[in-house]
Amino acid sequence: MPGFELFGDKEREQVQDVLDSGVLMRYGFEGLRKGHYKALELEEALARRMKVAHAQLVSSGTAALTVALASAGVGAGDEVLMPTFTFVATFESILALGAVPVLVDVDDTLTLNPVAVEKAITPKTRAVMPVHMCGSMADLRALKSICDTHNLLLIEDACQAIGGTYEGKPLGSYGDLGCFSFDYVKTITCGEGGAVVTNNSSYKINADHYSDHGHDHFGNDRGAEAHPFLGYNYRISELNAAVGLAQIERLDTFLSIQKKNYTILRQALETINEVSFRRVPDGGEESYAFLNFFLPSEISAKKVHEALGKGGIDACFYWYDNNWHYYRKWNHLKELKSLAKLPQEVSNQLQDFKKVDFSRSDHWIGRTISCLIKLSWSDDELTKRADHMVRIIKANLS
Repeated sequence: MPGFELFGDKEREQVQDVLDSGVLMRYGFEGLRKGHYKALELEEALARRMKVAHAQLVSSGTAALTVALASAGVGAGDEVLMPTFTFVATFESILALGAVPVLVDVDDTLTLNPVAVEKAITPKTRAVMPVHMCGSMADLRALKSICDTHNLLLIEDACQAIGGTYEGKPLGSYGDLGCFSFDYVKTITCGEGGAVVTNNSSYKINADHYSDHGHDHFGNDRGAEAHPFLGYNYRISELNAAVGLAQIERLDTFLSIQKKNYTILRQALETINEVSFRRVPDGGEESYAFLNFFLPSEISAKKVHEALGKGGIDACFYWYDNNWHYYRKWNHLKELKSLAKLPQEVSNQLQDFKKVDFSRSDHWIGRTISCLIKLSWSDDELTKRADHMVRIIKANLS
């Protein structure tokens, strides 16, 4: 991770094919595009890879989350349970529909704690949205059981975990809907892009229409298409889809490299008694996009993270102090800072962050360091990196 590290001839060929046709939009212009439909091809390839009936490409991972929620009818006043550790896009997508994000503790998987999820359910809860952060997954069996019991939607945010599996199913295919991001720093990239996957044909139709201004895409005259319901513009371009089409063919290669590099680093860190690792639920295999490990305390984690940076070990993250990925610095959400007036339901129902206790999340995230697994490391670079990390960590734990 990320796929842009290994851009090559396949990506250039696919993009050049679109440029030669002269049609950069995914819809219409049938007479000019000469049978080239890159977005459609990528949707078909993604559905096969994810072992689902349907895939809908959109303009970003954030768009995918928004479209997935809308496609299942989530809207004003509906509560969506989400983790304290994620990217801000999770609550942005919920708020965009007038729905209410409800933050819930994570556990040693670094994802939603099923016990905390059960306690957070109210009569207004409509969906549970686990986020498979940093390449590994939530305890999906437990979450699915909770959702079935309470008649809730299970919507997987697999934006950081493409290629991971749970109980033999690709991440994103386990719930009612799954979402992916193909932005520039994901395992496979379109430059900008995302996708919704599902086995529900109604959700697929809704996603198809909603992401293109409500167009029903029937017939050969785009201007004459009907609009069964309101929609927005979340379309992907043919150029972006072309890059993704080349990248998805290389996904197995990327995953193999990630696993090899991850394993070498993990085996090195396993020699340090004070280091432990995030829990992967039974039946799951992560995508190996990040190596996530715990140190004994928040103080030691901060000290080691700072030392790794000063020691030249790049792409290691201490999420506890991160502006974008952990609730502690989401002041714009906590204080509802918005350019325009928000729906009354959001103002009335949002948690009181001065009173809510997320100490259980702090216990795990405060001790976590995550190291991005690069595809471009040579064997020599990787060996030196592993040895250097072990020296730095040991020196700062003594």
